[in-house]
Parts: sequence; structure tokens; C-alpha cells
Amino acid sequence: MKAIRAHGYGGPEVLRLDSVPDPVPSPGQVRIRVHAAAVNPIDCKIRSGAQRILIPQRAPFPIGMDCSGVIDAVGAGVTDFQVGDAVMTSPHYKSAGTYAELVCVAADQIARKPDNITHQEAAGIPLAGLTALQCLYAAKVGKGHRVLIQAGAGGVGTLAIQLAHHMGAHVITTCSPANNELVQDLGASQVIDYRSERIEDVVSDLDMVLDALGGEHRERGMTVLKKGGRLACIVTDVPALAKAHGPLLGTLRAIGRLLWVTVSSRLRGKPVHYVVRKPSGVDLTHLADLARDGHLRPVVDRVYPLAEAQDAHRYSETGRARGKIIIAVA
Repeated sequence: MKAIRAHGYGGPEVLRLDSVPDPVPSPGQVRIRVHAAAVNPIDCKIRSGAQRILIPQRAPFPIGMDCSGVIDAVGAGVTDFQVGDAVMTSPHYKSAGTYAELVCVAADQIARKPDNITHQEAAGIPLAGLTALQCLYAAKVGKGHRVLIQAGAGGVGTLAIQLAHHMGAHVITTCSPANNELVQDLGASQVIDYRSERIEDVVSDLDMVLDALGGEHRERGMTVLKKGGRLACIVTDVPALAKAHGPLLGTLRAIGRLLWVTVSSRLRGKPVHYVVRKPSGVDLTHLADLARDGHLRPVVDRVYPLAEAQDAHRYSETGRARGKIIIAVA
């Protein structure tokens, strides 16, 4: 089969299209013939080596952590899925490799693809959707809550807005003026122009903030929470500190900062939850049901062929994508 692999840590140029043996599903796994995969910021961080202490790799290593496709082989013990099922998945990072024609994934980490969306659209849901959903769960978002979603036009943001709106929350988001119509159409009731407005000058006493930016934005998010409010953070300072101090020392400093923020935030009565997406067929099935019922619409920005994965990563690293960047495989 054809697969994109990283031949060492570095920029997008380390990605190459290789011919590799077809994978064989182990007991409890299915093999998916991939139709489309999504590019996520974590893919770029793993490729660059920014996460090498937490997620070590040996070159050449596979890339990609979500996809949509059709099952073409089933391992021993799998009874809930069969050959021919259209599915989507965001597997554990140890099973990464969705930028490929075939990938093997644990059966409890997949869900059936909704019939009313394409494979390219479905590929944009799993990792970002699970991240958004698990953030809202961690913050215990419910009806009537006032929620701020930072970077609302991004991959996680576009899905988080829709999920929070469906949960009955009043959704506030940040984006550039060019994306106002998009985020309002997705369910945002109030839009803050991050270029000309500071969130602390516009909103206060919020029940939840989803921090997709980190750094100073995390502390600014804390200031607009009410007592008892919660901040869900999906980024750490690992990449920046690793770049400044080296992989090991930078990672240790980031872990120390994470622990300090976690403890100090609880003492302030505004707990911070660092959310790392957990592979879950149950949560993914919930997202698929919402998409099937018209409550969740993935936003696709650009689609690249498999052979142009380098360009897809370059675009991802501009930070200007609206919604998801997709790699078409089949």
C-alpha cells in the first residue's frame, strides 16, 4: 500500500509517500481502507519532534490520527463490525498512520459513518470532535451556561460551537471578522474580534472557557470565568518550551507549569482541566448520531491528495485554516 511516513523529525519536507506492506488486523482490530484523513495540529507537532519526549518515534514513522473509510478486514473477536461497513475513527496515537491507504484500528475506537455526509466530511469529525466533546464534558457544560470558545473558526472550535449550542449553552467565540458569518451560522450568539478586542473587556462571569491557544490566553481566560467556572485547555506549552530549552528540559518545564496551573487554579476556585483526546467509540458514535441528525456539521477548508501531504502540513502550520484540512486518499 501507499502511506505517508516521516523520515525523521523536521519540517513538512520529511514527509514522504512510501510503499509499505499491507497491515494485518490483530485480534480486536479492524482494517480500514481509508477514503479520507484529516490533518491536525498534533500531527505537525509529532512530525517536528516537539512531542518527542511524550510521544517518541523511530524514523520512518507513520502520521495521521483520524480518518473515514470502509472496513475491508476484521480481526478475531470483532463482532460489532463487518467487512463493508463505512466507519470513522480517531485511534490511539500508538496506532497512528491514517495518511495511508490502509490502517488497522481497535474496534472499540471506531463508529459508523453517517450516511448523510461524505468520507471527506466524516474525516474532519473524529479527533477534533472528540476533543471538543470531552472538553465540554470536563467543564460540565449544560443548558443556560455561558461558554467562550477561543479560535472558533478552527477545527476544534467549529465543532465545539455546535456541540455547546446543542447542549443549550449561550456560545461566545473569538475569530477574525472574515469568519463572523461562519461561526454565527454554527451557533455562536456573540462574536469577539480578537484583533481589536480583548475578551476581558467584553465578557465576564462565564461558566466555561475552552482554551485552544495556551500561553497568555489561558490566564486571560481565567479572568473572565466566574467563581466555580471551569477552563478546558487543549494545548500545553511543550512545543514552545521544547524549542526554547530542548526536548527534555522543555518538556519537564512544561509539566511543571501544567502542575502549577492545575493546583493554583483550584485554589482560585476556577479549575483548569487539561484535556487530551481519549479514543472512544462510544463518544464517537454520539458525534456520528449528532451529524446524522443534522446537529453537527464538519467544516472543510481544503482538500489535498495523499501525495501532497507536505503542502497540507504547510497550510496547517499557517494557523489560518477554517475548519478542517483533509487529505483525500481514495
